[in-house]
Amino acid sequence: MSENPRDRDACEDLPPDESHPVHTFGRPVRDRRQLLTKALWIGVWLVFLTSPVSDLVRTERGTAVTVLGSLGLAAFVVCYLTLVFRYTTQVLDRRAVCVSFALQLTLAVVLALAFGANWLGLFVYVSVSVGAVAPPRHAAWAIPAVTAVMVLVGLRTDSLQDLIGNLAVLNILVGFAMTGVRQLVRTTIQLRRARATVAQLAANEERLRLARDLHDLLGHSLSLITLKSELAGRMLPDHPEAAAKQVADIEQVSRQALVDVREAVSGYRRRTLAGELAGARTALTAAGIAADVPPEAPETLPDEEGETALAWALREAVTNVVRHSGARRCTVAFTARQTLAGPRLELRVEDDGAGGAGPAGNGLTGLAERVAAVGGELDAGAAGRRGFRLTVRVPLTGATVGSPS
Repeated sequence: MSENPRDRDACEDLPPDESHPVHTFGRPVRDRRQLLTKALWIGVWLVFLTSPVSDLVRTERGTAVTVLGSLGLAAFVVCYLTLVFRYTTQVLDRRAVCVSFALQLTLAVVLALAFGANWLGLFVYVSVSVGAVAPPRHAAWAIPAVTAVMVLVGLRTDSLQDLIGNLAVLNILVGFAMTGVRQLVRTTIQLRRARATVAQLAANEERLRLARDLHDLLGHSLSLITLKSELAGRMLPDHPEAAAKQVADIEQVSRQALVDVREAVSGYRRRTLAGELAGARTALTAAGIAADVPPEAPETLPDEEGETALAWALREAVTNVVRHSGARRCTVAFTARQTLAGPRLELRVEDDGAGGAGPAGNGLTGLAERVAAVGGELDAGAAGRRGFRLTVRVPLTGATVGSPS
């Protein structure tokens, strides 16, 4: 079972904001939560140890035989943990994988032949190890091979044929199920890395677009300033009045260029609901929070200042959910309402975390001031027994929606 280089690539560290306690194959444990997740995921398979342990305790054998059986079982568990648990924290080299697997399979054969049918369940661990560690093309033949070895060993013991058949089916199902889980995690890691790459490419594209726009805005103006400066320099000794006119033109062109640059930069800095919705969905998903976020911005939008205020509110709310709430789910919704003060577009961000306690922070205070500046209202507080709700309403200029509320 040689190591697949593509599997090693899939296990490389992701960017810090893409980390998640579940998708951590081949990566070191970073906190207690990840350690607990890995331990629970691996420890659930220890249920198959009940038969050999019960056999050791209840069956009358000599002390030496019982001790040897206990040591063999302990060595088998160590091999299992080496292959499965350690492989989720670091990518093992080919030699460590092969040695651990060979020792595990040998111990399963020896212990089952020596102690009887109750120990055939050890082969399930061997199949789990193959599914969790071996590349799919190797697991496709290794799992059936392990099952065949188990059947041969079972036929040489006093095992019932029904027991052997049931264990054979379980071996196949569990082994390939583990292969599927491993491939699912690997695919998820690759998707997260691809998403980070797409985000980086989008940022690079924005930089290139800004560079092109600045070049188009400033290229003509700077060329004109250069020509008029040279012309004014030549006119200055003999025609000071004409040179002064050229200098005045230079000042006018430079001022207009400055205005154009400011408008271009402010356009890039302006927050939009469409962009913030995409960012909110990415941030919540990366934090392991179920995100109920609209795929697109509402068709009816407020003016530029109102949309910017809503975008900032959405950004601030999602940031608080990710950093402080400990929520499992977050819902973002837009509603167009006709109020007594006129039409309003309402943004509601609600989570089921623990963010409802405590006084309002500086972020909410600044956000309330920003919303009030465009004629809107902000409400924030607990949502039921558990959770936090942020509601922002901004005017919809020139729109008519529903009935007053």
